[in-house]
Amino acid sequence: MRSELIKKLFVAFAEGDRERFLEISEEIIKEEEKKNHHLLAKELRKILFDNNRRLNYGKRYKANIPIPRDSDKGFPLLEIKEYYFTWDDVVLPEHLKFKLKLIVEETKQKDVLATYGLRPKQKLLFCGPPGTGKTLTSKVLSSVLKYPLVYVRFDSIVSSYLGETAANLRKIFDFIEHGQWVILFDEFDIVGKHRDDPYEHGEIKRIVNNFMQMLDNYKGNSLIIAATNHQHLLDPALWRRFDEILFFDLPDEQRRKALFRQYLRVLETKKIDFDDLAKRTEGFSGSDISQVCEEALRRTILESKKYIDMEYIKWAIEEQIRRMKIRGNKYGR
Repeated sequence: MRSELIKKLFVAFAEGDRERFLEISEEIIKEEEKKNHHLLAKELRKILFDNNRRLNYGKRYKANIPIPRDSDKGFPLLEIKEYYFTWDDVVLPEHLKFKLKLIVEETKQKDVLATYGLRPKQKLLFCGPPGTGKTLTSKVLSSVLKYPLVYVRFDSIVSSYLGETAANLRKIFDFIEHGQWVILFDEFDIVGKHRDDPYEHGEIKRIVNNFMQMLDNYKGNSLIIAATNHQHLLDPALWRRFDEILFFDLPDEQRRKALFRQYLRVLETKKIDFDDLAKRTEGFSGSDISQVCEEALRRTILESKKYIDMEYIKWAIEEQIRRMKIRGNKYGR
């Protein structure tokens, strides 16, 4: 199997058949993943992605476009990032993954939809508890669409000067009009707060109004994602501005097992009871489980063990529970 794939790869390269070359390369990567050679597979996929990016991303945007900056302090208002994730890198409920894949297909086939007077969904609201995959899913969408990710920096957007925050938002929307992007407005509740909140001043109300107008008037070809852990803080009028609202909940027992399998696969496991691990981590987010696995892997590697065992993972779970208690205590102890 491997020798045949390599022959086909060389033939595709010699004939200049780029699409076939990429297909065979992906087959080789998947074969390495089946052999549990996950680090090698990840390195190969990154090489392939970086090459693709140089060939394709230049068509999406000009690399020398100046990044918009805050007029007061000169901080960049956004970052442009590129990723090489796949759907296998995120563990989500099937109904949620189905909806996301449908949105990708709508984006790819927007010309077909246009013949029927339809537009793809392009304004999405991701909400749910912290660590449930909202940011990672945005990176996956950026990767599968081959659109660069524009990460909006809210710490730079919000200015102490009256009117400057709205001006910063305008700069961002002017920027994203050019090119095809996945735009992530993370911690969206900072600018999307309820206008009737008695603790907020008039500037916040103006910002919310301005943001809604900009969202309504946006006619570009990008995918806009607003993500929040505090959807209850959002102004009610914002909800209808989005084409799709997706809730990311804490993983159930089956997804917790899948997360452990995914994060531990870089090392050989021995006598791991995944059912027990899932039961021990009820209430954990995907991010919490990722930290547990990293902790256990670090200890295993530092102690020169050839495989990771159950005791190390249980120890890492207890460490994470300790951290979570500190995190939940307003006095930090």
